[in-house]
Amino acid sequence: MAYCTNYANFVDMESSSVLAGKKAVYFTLGCKLNFAETASVAQRLEDMGVVRAAKDEVADICYVNTCSVTEVADHKCRQAIHKLIRRHPGAFVVVTGCYAQLKPAEVAKIDGVSLVLGTEQKGRAVEMIETHFQNLPASPLKGEAFSLPSREKLGENPFVPSCACGDRTRYFLKVQDGCDYFCTYCTIPFARGRSRNGTITSLVAQAEDVAQRGGKEIVITGVNIGDFGKTTGESFLDLIRALDQVRGIARYRISSIEPNLLTDEILEFCAQSRAFMPHFHVPLQSGSDEVLRLMHRRYDTALFAQKVERIRQLMPDAFIGVDVIVGMRGETEALFAEALEFMKNLPVSQYHVFSYSERPGTKALNIPHQVRPELKHERSQQVLAVSEAHTRAFYNKYIGTVRPVLLEHTKRKGVMSGFTDNYIKVELANSQLDNTIVNVRLGGWNDKGDALIGEII
Repeated sequence: MAYCTNYANFVDMESSSVLAGKKAVYFTLGCKLNFAETASVAQRLEDMGVVRAAKDEVADICYVNTCSVTEVADHKCRQAIHKLIRRHPGAFVVVTGCYAQLKPAEVAKIDGVSLVLGTEQKGRAVEMIETHFQNLPASPLKGEAFSLPSREKLGENPFVPSCACGDRTRYFLKVQDGCDYFCTYCTIPFARGRSRNGTITSLVAQAEDVAQRGGKEIVITGVNIGDFGKTTGESFLDLIRALDQVRGIARYRISSIEPNLLTDEILEFCAQSRAFMPHFHVPLQSGSDEVLRLMHRRYDTALFAQKVERIRQLMPDAFIGVDVIVGMRGETEALFAEALEFMKNLPVSQYHVFSYSERPGTKALNIPHQVRPELKHERSQQVLAVSEAHTRAFYNKYIGTVRPVLLEHTKRKGVMSGFTDNYIKVELANSQLDNTIVNVRLGGWNDKGDALIGEII
């Protein structure tokens, strides 16, 4: 067992049949970007003959892509790794992702982990897996330990492309990775490195490949996608203009974009574009200007409100999702009350709520006034209640209307689900129209209260 930062022990080899028939399981925690990267690795392995292990089969390969956004995420990663090792004894266990980058020694100490890959190494995961099986029964892979770099020593890691579907109808196209923002609560720049991106030409080619495979919807993913172009001299606006021209792709969604990077030009283009959906995900993090200042965010509530207002002006039907962190160090009762009032009055569709988690090495640790865990939970529940009210009001507004829905299969027999152009989840009785866009009349809520019942017209 070892974790590696160099490739002295690995040699480039042409693909062979050494992996043919090997069984693999994949486990991903965290963001859409992680899921896209895992799906790409799975596709490459499957192209080399690897098959997914059935539920009752013991896998030869376990690939775990981790998250480290909170201490809870770290705990879930450890649990998942231990469970996979117990379930698949003797498997070659590869752990990558943010938790692996930030705490490699901790991961490597887990009995049964074979290889820990940081940000610089994960692009060669398939090669390393292949090399392991070619070298059997050689001794375990060796390598130097890597550690968390300082802000000043963060290097420019290569951009590793990823465009994959996984088990879902929509594809996830990774256009950018890393972040240069260094918000006080966040370790992502240390986990994923500096902002970098692919070229527009290469990304358009990947979208064209998705169209040839029959894909109809692409979600544009990255860590800070509005920062696109840092390494190529291009811009995010240039990118979406080019992607909009790809024939066969009916829908694009922008996964998340910083409010200060969501320009009027981007919004105006999306409003009149052929394929970009009226759907935005914009991180707020706090509705208090003082807390935003403590977080070192690059905007204030006035700018955020202006962006939401502009979206509503240009695309009245747009779904607007918003990320919020509660319990940040320095968030007093008065500041939270101010933030909550701002969120109540903001015309958005949903809040995604996260409790602040202490992250080693972050500047937030120097901020006085810690929020008690039980108070974080209480504040989280208050924001979730606001979110539920906003979402139900948004859905209710469209009951009785007709919207286009991209259908996808579900685990329930005879039932399909999908999302409208403006991201309303819909369920209907059908099993024959997977990956098809149909016009649906939206009815009332389903039994779970998480989707509207639809009828194809």
